[in-house]
Amino acid sequence: MIIFEPLHPDTPVPHRGTSASAGYDLSAYLTGRTARVFTDGIASDRAAVMRGETFVLELAPGEKALVPLGFKAQLPPGVEAQVRPRSGTSVKTDLVIVNAPGTIDPDYADEWCVPVKNGGTRTLTITHGERIAQAIFAKFEAHDFSTGSVKRTTERDGGFGSTGTGPATAHRTS
Repeated sequence: MIIFEPLHPDTPVPHRGTSASAGYDLSAYLTGRTARVFTDGIASDRAAVMRGETFVLELAPGEKALVPLGFKAQLPPGVEAQVRPRSGTSVKTDLVIVNAPGTIDPDYADEWCVPVKNGGTRTLTITHGERIAQAIFAKFEAHDFSTGSVKRTTERDGGFGSTGTGPATAHRTS
């Protein structure tokens, strides 16, 4: 069981789009809020502004922000939340989840936020209530490290790409 603590009376509980969905949609909570925005590595707080009947947060190209979700949650021991992009949002907008997948640890007790970036060339608008990311829950194991000697267990030699470079190239003889 995940304990959900809304910070506002109208904060939506993360939910799955269908009964077979793996991800729980995470929605921006911007009503009367500020977000920590990073421009060229410098952080500042930016208030969401009222546009029409809702609040929005605007990000210039390349700007990053921690978008608040309006809740805290306590995860069971040994379970992490992996924050990932939503496929529809990724295709339809220039919203990028900065450290995807990001991890929320079971001992994190503050408001959940999603680190985002405007990956486009025009101003990006995030609207209050917009589904901006999804959380996938996964069990994890914690292990201790001990000093020792690492021995080769296969013929693998090298790192990235060491098991081959892709499909075999056909050779033509004349």
